[in-house]
Amino acid sequence: MRRARRVSATGLSSPARARRTAYGVVTGTGSAYVVALTAPARRRAIRRGRSAPNGSVSGTLWLVDHDVVRRAPLFAALDEQTAESLIASMSPQRLERGDILFHEGDQGDRLYVIGEGKIKLGRTSSDGRENLLAILGPGEMFGELSLFDPGPRTATATAVAETQVVSMGHEQLKEYLATRPGVASTLLAALARRLRRTNEVLADLVFTDVPGRVAKALLDLADRFGRPVDDGLMVAHDLTQEELAQLVGASRETVNKALADFASRGWLRLEARAVLLIDVDRLKRRAR
Repeated sequence: MRRARRVSATGLSSPARARRTAYGVVTGTGSAYVVALTAPARRRAIRRGRSAPNGSVSGTLWLVDHDVVRRAPLFAALDEQTAESLIASMSPQRLERGDILFHEGDQGDRLYVIGEGKIKLGRTSSDGRENLLAILGPGEMFGELSLFDPGPRTATATAVAETQVVSMGHEQLKEYLATRPGVASTLLAALARRLRRTNEVLADLVFTDVPGRVAKALLDLADRFGRPVDDGLMVAHDLTQEELAQLVGASRETVNKALADFASRGWLRLEARAVLLIDVDRLKRRAR
């Protein structure tokens, strides 16, 4: 098992390789990256490094799609120019699967927005058992709770896929909100929605059986990460079977039994860290 590692906002850890992304072809090792950028990426990227005449960028490089980041509640009340200025002032960060952004109990002092990839928020009990509170994806925000209630982090944030985030310190954010009360109201509304979601999860744990919770979790993941394909809706959730069980709040064996039952009925097909939803209507009825 690969040991998880914490990643700092100024560090980049990655093996040497060449890969194609939405931004262009990336090659290099560690902080020495070269990216042949596509034209849209050149217009929407946050960059540190040297631009070459052919449109590539070398040196320490961070790429964040501004259109995705601006979906976060932090930018909802801002015009395009103001939003671009705010994004440019934020600190970018890149993580590999298994990298830990912060631990439960750490002092909370930053707000994060996901530009690409997925982050899981989880807690660990005194006897070592783990529970996933949420899986967050592109355009979603986290870490804002400590802005209004300073204190230690209530969960550990871990990348479950190759992930890029941007962040800003709470002191910087407080200064920003002081002159923009509309943004503060938007953040409070986001916290209210999260509290409402937490109440729904608690109710499901009490009143809904495990198969119903599995169906509801799959549908929630499909709403955010699903994409239509010929046979149905492909949901690349990037979770292991154990992580999916932690998200549902049940044992791996019980969740696997529910998934096998759904598959035998033709409602879905299991893939590697993904699931193809074939009969969404039946899953919705089972989730009630």
